[in-house]
Amino acid sequence: MARAMRACALLSLLVFATSAWAQKLLVDILTEPCQPTEEGALNFTEQFNKSAENVFYQSVLASWTYNTNITDYNMDKEKWNATHMFHVSDEFFTSLNLIPMPQEFWDKSMLTKPENGRDVVCHASAWDFYNRKDFRIKMCTEVNMVDLFTIHHEMGHIEYYLQYKDQPVPFRYGANPGFHEAIGDVLALSVSTPKHLKDIGLLENVEDDKESTMNYLLNMALQKIAFLPFGYLIDLWRWRVFSGETTPEQYNFDWWYLRTKYQGICPGVPRTKKDFDAGAKYHIPANTPYIRYFVSFVIQFQFHKALCNASGHTGPLHTCDIYKSTAAGNLLAKALQKGSSRPWPEVLQEIVGTPSMSAKPLMEYFEPITEWLKEQNQKNNEILGWPEYSWTPPIPDGYPVDIDKITDIKKAEEFLAEFNDTSEEIIYKYNDAYWKYNTNITDYNDQLQQKAYLQWANHSKEFGLRAQQFDKDAFQDESIRRQLEKISLIGSAALPKTDLKEFNAIISKMETIYSVAKVCWNGDQDCSLLDPDLTGIMAMSRDYKELEYVWEGWRNASGRTMRQDYIRYVELSNEAARLNGFPDNGALWRSYYDTKTFEADIERIYKELQPLYRNLHAYVRRKLLDTYGQNHINTKGAIPAHLLGNMWAQSWINIYDLVVPYPSAPKIDATPTMLKQKWNATHMFHIADEFFTSLNLIPMPQEFWDKSMMTKPEDGRAVVCHPSAWDFGNRKDFRIKMCTVVNMDDLVTIHHEMGHVEYFMQYKDQPVPFRDGANPGFHEAIGDVLALSVSTPKHLKEIGLLEKVDDNEASEINFLLKMALDKIAFLPFAYLMDQWRWKVFDGRISSTEYNKQWWNLRLKYQGLCSPTPRTEKDFDPGAKYHIPSDVSYIRYFVSFVIQFQFHKAMCDKAGHTGPLHKCDVYKSKAAGDLMADMMSLGSSKPWQDAMEKITGQRNMSAESLLEYFQPLTTWLKKENENEVLGWPEYDWSPYLQPDVQERELVDFLGMKLPSSNAEAGQWILLVIALVLCVGLIAMACKLPKQKKHDMPQNSLAMDKAMSI
Repeated sequence: MARAMRACALLSLLVFATSAWAQKLLVDILTEPCQPTEEGALNFTEQFNKSAENVFYQSVLASWTYNTNITDYNMDKEKWNATHMFHVSDEFFTSLNLIPMPQEFWDKSMLTKPENGRDVVCHASAWDFYNRKDFRIKMCTEVNMVDLFTIHHEMGHIEYYLQYKDQPVPFRYGANPGFHEAIGDVLALSVSTPKHLKDIGLLENVEDDKESTMNYLLNMALQKIAFLPFGYLIDLWRWRVFSGETTPEQYNFDWWYLRTKYQGICPGVPRTKKDFDAGAKYHIPANTPYIRYFVSFVIQFQFHKALCNASGHTGPLHTCDIYKSTAAGNLLAKALQKGSSRPWPEVLQEIVGTPSMSAKPLMEYFEPITEWLKEQNQKNNEILGWPEYSWTPPIPDGYPVDIDKITDIKKAEEFLAEFNDTSEEIIYKYNDAYWKYNTNITDYNDQLQQKAYLQWANHSKEFGLRAQQFDKDAFQDESIRRQLEKISLIGSAALPKTDLKEFNAIISKMETIYSVAKVCWNGDQDCSLLDPDLTGIMAMSRDYKELEYVWEGWRNASGRTMRQDYIRYVELSNEAARLNGFPDNGALWRSYYDTKTFEADIERIYKELQPLYRNLHAYVRRKLLDTYGQNHINTKGAIPAHLLGNMWAQSWINIYDLVVPYPSAPKIDATPTMLKQKWNATHMFHIADEFFTSLNLIPMPQEFWDKSMMTKPEDGRAVVCHPSAWDFGNRKDFRIKMCTVVNMDDLVTIHHEMGHVEYFMQYKDQPVPFRDGANPGFHEAIGDVLALSVSTPKHLKEIGLLEKVDDNEASEINFLLKMALDKIAFLPFAYLMDQWRWKVFDGRISSTEYNKQWWNLRLKYQGLCSPTPRTEKDFDPGAKYHIPSDVSYIRYFVSFVIQFQFHKAMCDKAGHTGPLHKCDVYKSKAAGDLMADMMSLGSSKPWQDAMEKITGQRNMSAESLLEYFQPLTTWLKKENENEVLGWPEYDWSPYLQPDVQERELVDFLGMKLPSSNAEAGQWILLVIALVLCVGLIAMACKLPKQKKHDMPQNSLAMDKAMSI
């Protein structure tokens, strides 16, 4: 039975491995299917052996005869041996003016398998002994063409060693690992040509006809093209293993899954998880990366084309033989000599003229066989690929089918229907319980929300594990594939039940600590919560010590008390991430952006914005010096974090009154007018709703008005005041929770939160997995982009909050500076929040340095320092809501960038002309329709598609943001001409300084004074000197007139002489 099964399996391999036109011949001879029975299999294989013999003979004869019966026969006829084969190869290298093999090579290499019976590793390999003279090859050579090619390949390594041997030791490597593999192979492309085989006496004639060309190229394709997917999948498998995505239990299953997916082959006999077929390939146990061979098989054709051009070759690329071309050899040697002393793109460019890998020369080389194969496959109506990829040779009883992936599209559709039908109720119950807890913080409600969370998590885990059983890549329908991917990612629900319960309890505990934390005066008699009390003090107070007390008190009451819980939270978060196939929780969070270069993109954008931020920082620092004095502000140092009007210094808009460029210009703060007109929270929400409907967007439904929490309850219950928007998952219940205060800031916040709700409503009819923003930053941007219009003086006048719009430079700069205090000041904070967490999750920041590294990042990116000493007993990150609440923050950085891209696109659609910062899209249905089209996609498409739909471009860019603030940027640069940008005195801290800092004292008239006082004294002395000078001149002019007649003649003559 085993032999019969193997025969059926081998047939399947042959059908996959041979070209499609040969498959047609095979299928023609089949009269009955291969049955998984002893009799059926034997009957079939017997018939196959009798009938297929001629088919395979005809399909393979030409290639085999051409490359084996002739060349191998001639090698045998001419009595070639291993040594001669190596000398032929060496002669090829020297014909190119390359370095010949040294004597040590011939003396010490192992060219054949030893005859004394000792065990050796026969796998061919080249060796560099690093003494710049001893280079060897180890190989059990047999006299045939394949080994002749292998000798050229290995000797290519030796040639590379010889060329770079005089480099410093760290540079004695290939430009990249693929380069080393390519060098011998590129020469073998010449050696394998019929022309070259004739030159070295292994072919009598060169047949220059189509049939011979096709035979030759097909033979090369069986070596080169057939290898490429294998060259890719070996390390793809290992990368998955290393990241944890492939668990040990799935090693063998995923190995064959990838081999089927990329190579279109299946195992010839049943394999189980007890097997380890990957280990049957030398490079796996030898710990040798394999992707180098894939790279080599691409760049060797780039090298080949460049060397052929250098040799003056004309004609098809596959006919090129660079033998005896010193020009080609010199070009190659020049690159080889560099070793790894230069980045590989530079070395590649030196050889081929481009710094990038490209498959174009490879495709050019095989173009004749490509066209021929297309013609043959079309003629025979062949199917390209292996749509019946689930087919395997007959499986005996007991084969572990439980690890197979499901590829049945009907089963996938049924599964998704079930998930969508059941999820809405589960989501509603969880959000309802969580809402009750957030709007009434009690132990009872906490227990209810934790119970509801576990029900939701169990549901997510059940369906997530079931979704993972599907082969997502098998489905052509992008919607099905994308839904399965999203359902498969189950986050914390992947944790075991006890860990999941602990995880949720920790987050709930930290959120509760945050929500009920208070700062007290006079013992415990007079205490204040964060919102609105402490937030108000931080915004309005200008008392340095009061701000310091509140700032430190809040961190002592919130962050410090949750530090130990956070350490355990990190452990459980990382475990959940690993169960989802990610190395840590930071990697899981970044995956939501579906961009391999996400971190690099964010860093690039931050650096583009850094000059504007540093100019704003320097300007604000100088203004704060005027308010708090030089004993609290260092104009070359960081700014104390408690002086910027916000508990976390994430927005500086509340100190606008201290830094306003033109105080006499009309103010654009609408808060006084709102209070004068007796606005309340409900009216503010209706104003925001009217803005959305003016754009032809969906109005807030009745449930929203009935169930939202718009103000802090007056019945004394504890609530989470942090503003948030809620989607209850039933397509009709949407709410906002907010402790609204009547001011301009909260009016803007209402637009932001209502933007979330508008997004919820736009995509509510998408399948449940797609009811989300295109990426997390999109959701944050929607409300903010409308707030850019709401904040304009034009719009404030439109809604009755400004009497007139002053269109002059002073008003413009005042407005833009105020916007920058909110938008630009925020960006480095938004970036560092998750920079810190990513490093915590991946272990770069240990729990013993949480606070130290937090302040290092705040200094590095924001240029801020703590106003009081901080230690590792503190946990200042936990004083920010999103840290204990397990909410990624980089979304806000993304939002603050892309909202300006959205704004520009909508302004263009609205027909706006003029500076971007003056645009108000209010009442533009065209702008609203553009936004609605994008929002209605939810996350059904990659975010790049959604971005393109609204902006016409597929990338995040700071260009629109910089355009918006361009007038302010120019103004700030002029204002800061004499300022130090940045904080070079980075070790300065306000709590380490005396009342008058020694660094500022200078010597003035024998006294030690602050530099500013000394400067003032200099001006006073200058004025006094000028007054005295004018007085002396006046007296000198008056005195001669009074005494002229009494003066002696000789004195008058003397006076004249002096004037000369």
